[in-house]
Amino acid sequence: MGRIKIEIPENWVGVVEMPVRITDINYGNHLGNDAVVSIIHEARVSWLKSMGYSELNIEGTSIIMSDLAVSYSNESFYGDILKIKLAVGDFSSAGFELYYSITTNRNDKEIQIAKAKTGIVFYNYEIKKIAGVPQKFKSKMNQS
Repeated sequence: MGRIKIEIPENWVGVVEMPVRITDINYGNHLGNDAVVSIIHEARVSWLKSMGYSELNIEGTSIIMSDLAVSYSNESFYGDILKIKLAVGDFSSAGFELYYSITTNRNDKEIQIAKAKTGIVFYNYEIKKIAGVPQKFKSKMNQS
């Protein structure tokens, strides 16, 4: 079976830092795969908030996640400070790709922990239908 390869564009739109909590640790005494999904969700919400948005209101429209891919590179442990860099990929008429590079510094060396990609779709919860990408949001992302 081939490994998932996630190629992250380097047009960074945000950086979020957070510690690995004890509740993020699994029975192998390292960061659990389920915790990584929660960490990228937290990073996405924090990034949106830094721009005055939420997942329920980006220029009057909500978003939902349509897909998720994660590629793990190294273990992370309790107390590590994770640096999550976010990059925006291709836009479609209804969404975009959001990439995450998760690293930590250990012994003065940056270590890649994981890479992830989520498909983000704009959505109108009132009528339960996909919505178009707000042009103001797209313009902001293209300026980053």
